[in-house]
Amino acid sequence: MRKVAVIGAGAAGLMAAYMAARNGNQVTLFEKNEKSGKKIYITGKGRCNVTHECTPDEFLSNVVNNSKFMTGAIYAFTPDDTVSFFENGGLRLKTERGARIFPVSDKASDVTKCLEDYCKKAGVTFKFCEKVAKIAILHSTMFDIITNKGQYSSDAVIVCTGGLSYPSTGSTGDGYTFAKEAGHNIVPLRQGLCGLNLKGGFYKSLQGLTLKNVNLTVFNGSKVVRQFFGEMLFTHFGVSGPIVLSASSLINRLDLKNIRLSVDLKPALSEEQLENRLLREFEEYKNKAVSNCLKELLPSALISEVLARSGISPEKKVNSITKAERRALLTTIKNFDMLVASLRGFEEAIITSGGVDVREINPKTMESKLVKGLYFCGEVLDIDAFTGGFNLQIAFSTGYAAGNSIKD
Repeated sequence: MRKVAVIGAGAAGLMAAYMAARNGNQVTLFEKNEKSGKKIYITGKGRCNVTHECTPDEFLSNVVNNSKFMTGAIYAFTPDDTVSFFENGGLRLKTERGARIFPVSDKASDVTKCLEDYCKKAGVTFKFCEKVAKIAILHSTMFDIITNKGQYSSDAVIVCTGGLSYPSTGSTGDGYTFAKEAGHNIVPLRQGLCGLNLKGGFYKSLQGLTLKNVNLTVFNGSKVVRQFFGEMLFTHFGVSGPIVLSASSLINRLDLKNIRLSVDLKPALSEEQLENRLLREFEEYKNKAVSNCLKELLPSALISEVLARSGISPEKKVNSITKAERRALLTTIKNFDMLVASLRGFEEAIITSGGVDVREINPKTMESKLVKGLYFCGEVLDIDAFTGGFNLQIAFSTGYAAGNSIKD
């Protein structure tokens, strides 16, 4: 019976611990918090978007960094496998809009409980409020785990300590220290799935405005990086919301000085259709102020900013709007541009981008290529994805790969 130490009782750690114990190993799970799954509790606004209803190939298309590395792990433990795993453990799941999968109970705590129950039944020993300070590498596949409460010998170590995002949950970068001490390279850490601070102050008057069913195009200079369709929100610092969060993970390794966000406020209308719509509205409101004319087309809070960008006074009568002004208005509605100042901090970022260099990790087992018996799983690795349950699936699949590869 091999002794396996798992560091971190989050999604990846709980899965890795269960799989290693199921294989007949003596598993000890160290968690510096007083309970498991602190970050799980806040995912999906406390409901926990467990995974995404998709094929492995569809999953890989939503991985932003190092999707190729994830290929073996996601085929070994697919989103369908995740669903079966939880439902076999007594947790009923449901699929919601956008193919996102949640517990029927809408309680993230039920996800953690299910994972814990699996671990307990498999014989995992939990060590709560016990912070690992150092992993001492003695010789081939022999380690000493040094904590604030004692010292433990181990034949294998699985590091599942998370990243830097939401440090209040215990994600304070411990795993990167362990990796560096073992000789690993750490890809520079960036905030992922976070809000964006914007240049200028226009957004302050729009604070609280949610735009639904808009198209967001991300430009790096003149090059289109990607387009997103969905919902975004203006805040006191700039913009947030699902499509902005996804955009942040694409630009966090780029020079933000070159980044421009362009929102099509009416993506369902072609330019010709929008032109005809404006002509009809102008005819109906020809003796009114132009600001009144746009109330059925745009949210009220946005009208002043759109008109200002179009060079039109809000009090100007519709019947005096020139063709050039109408064209400028149409262009602004289809291309509402914003410049990015910076990313929001790690305390607000949903995930960490960057981490342990995956070139130094075996993609099938998550074992270090530098130190035999040392494994890395979940957010501590340089792998991240868009919103929608993909990042939790990364945790489950990498945790499964590591734990399942350690045989008694």
